[in-house]
Amino acid sequence: MGDLLLVRHGETEWSLSGQHTSWTDLPLTEHGEEQARSLAPLLAGRTFALTLTSPLARARRTAELAGLTGTDPEPDLREWDYGGYEGITTVDIHRTRPDWDLWTDGAVPGPEGHPGESPEQIGARVDRVLARAEKALDADNGDVLLVAHGHVLRVLTARRLGLPPGDGRLFQLATGTVSRLSTEHGRPVIAEWNRLP
Repeated sequence: MGDLLLVRHGETEWSLSGQHTSWTDLPLTEHGEEQARSLAPLLAGRTFALTLTSPLARARRTAELAGLTGTDPEPDLREWDYGGYEGITTVDIHRTRPDWDLWTDGAVPGPEGHPGESPEQIGARVDRVLARAEKALDADNGDVLLVAHGHVLRVLTARRLGLPPGDGRLFQLATGTVSRLSTEHGRPVIAEWNRLP
């Protein structure tokens, strides 16, 4: 059975400043593009049975610069819908809601089409991605690669390990990194995390 590889897109202006970024489709910074290009050697030589990206440009551009071809956009890999917290930092949110925690409270509604998501809602999305990945892994034709965003990949990791969505809080994920989920004695495990070139 292959491994599940996770790539967080390269740096953007808002990932650098700590602003919540879901549907706002910012480009990679120059450093973010360098990060994406530097991932190519970490992914070279692997056979991918399935390669999925978030439909957002920052993830697709990361995949392209990392030398990946034949990627499929997967809507369920888009970032957590931050609703009314889009573009706002946690520090700013805490000024009016000092006890707020994304991992337990989710996001408040935002503009039309962006109602915000709860941990359970994003958990349901990543469960669908994991079901699709599992089919490809069961076929034993190689690894599965997912190129997406920090929070969605953290929730996906929690769910892959059999944890509730909110336990994604336990897995800090840096931009422009590769992480690898594998198995040991038939159970999902973290084999590598936040790997840099």
